[in-house]
Amino acid sequence: MALEGKRAIITGSNSGIGLGVAEGLACAGADIVLNSFTDRDEDHELASWLGNKHGVKARYIKADMSRGNDCRALIEAAGGCDILVNNAGIQHVAPIETFPADKWDQILAINLSSAFHTTAAALPGMRERGWGRVVNIASAHGLTASPYKSAYIAAKHGVVGLSKTVALETAGQGITCNAICPGYVLTPLVEAQIPDQMKAHGMDRETVIREVMLLRQPSRQFATVEQIGGTVVYLCSGAADQVTGTTISIDGGWTAL
Repeated sequence: MALEGKRAIITGSNSGIGLGVAEGLACAGADIVLNSFTDRDEDHELASWLGNKHGVKARYIKADMSRGNDCRALIEAAGGCDILVNNAGIQHVAPIETFPADKWDQILAINLSSAFHTTAAALPGMRERGWGRVVNIASAHGLTASPYKSAYIAAKHGVVGLSKTVALETAGQGITCNAICPGYVLTPLVEAQIPDQMKAHGMDRETVIREVMLLRQPSRQFATVEQIGGTVVYLCSGAADQVTGTTISIDGGWTAL
């Protein structure tokens, strides 16, 4: 398998996009480190299930991505990595003048600063081995904006800029760094929002998805976690050796508008 012998750490990966990315990488042969801020039996069982399903090594390591020391300790506890996928993120929606300061700080810490800390900890090992991949899960909101999401948009724009900087600092060293910018992705969290949106707008499922949730996504279709996982696998392949410092949009045409 293409990534056999490579170790991949995916932050925020016990569900949703992160888990989809982990499964894509495991299917390609990479050993996997799952992560979140919880430390439940089901977290460790999920890692065991993933490893057994794809015949790779898989483990779960708890680390709070809002804490810089935890971010760096995750890399150390895993024994370093060949592939780092910075995926952890949270959201809060409010006008700027009423946006809670603690939420601003938390979103910037988890969505942006965590990627700085994990990357800083992972790069020395990648340089020693002469190979590495850093993939940052940004957002369509890393390239454009919407009202009431100031912290999220500031963080995701920062992730795009950080990705470009890391790419320049590692150019020619066998290491690449890129950002993936999804639009709306059908995750369990988004799926859970659909009934409330149906009730609020008095619409059936398909209409509320098309006319409300995906209003800014011209394809009127959700991206899938499998599509994002497949894009990460591509960025880790030899075909992408010269793809670095760029963004890949998976947004159904959102940022083409």
